[in-house]
Amino acid sequence: MLLLVAFVVPSALAQRRSRGFWHQEWTVDKGDTIPLIHILPIRKYSRRPDMRRYQRLIRQVKKCYPLAKQARIEMEKMERQLLAVKDKKEQEKLAKELQKQLIKQYTPVILKMTISEGKVLLKLIDRETEYTAFQIIKDFRGGFVAGFWQMFAKMFGNNLKLEYEPETKDRVLEQIVTYYEMGWL
Repeated sequence: MLLLVAFVVPSALAQRRSRGFWHQEWTVDKGDTIPLIHILPIRKYSRRPDMRRYQRLIRQVKKCYPLAKQARIEMEKMERQLLAVKDKKEQEKLAKELQKQLIKQYTPVILKMTISEGKVLLKLIDRETEYTAFQIIKDFRGGFVAGFWQMFAKMFGNNLKLEYEPETKDRVLEQIVTYYEMGWL
């Protein structure tokens, strides 16, 4: 009976999602089984506005991260389609057609976003694809078109050249995305 409990309890604990720890391991030291629990860092804010800002960022990630993942999938699909076409003129024609399809599909979603959600989306796209939105547009449509969209974004207080910096400026955003990917948010 004790042997059954020793095998079932650790696996049950590992399967259960917990909001307080990252994961749990078991080690045996001199015949004793010792749990090793990796505890998550806790965000504590002394000021209420900081907490609200953090909660707002969580809501923005929940809204934008699925779109960023979809952008990566769409970009990979577009690259495969464009590489299949050998003629430069046909590639440009296909790129314009694909752009029209993407605009038609995602315009209703993007129009409902706030400027701050747009900034988070741009950073998450950079995180997922390893390219800024400006670089993506430049690769698929050319420098002039990318410059036009950058100018258009700047008029509304945004920047297509925003880079994702998980080690410095976007450390909190990276933590939120990690929690979201693990299903803790």
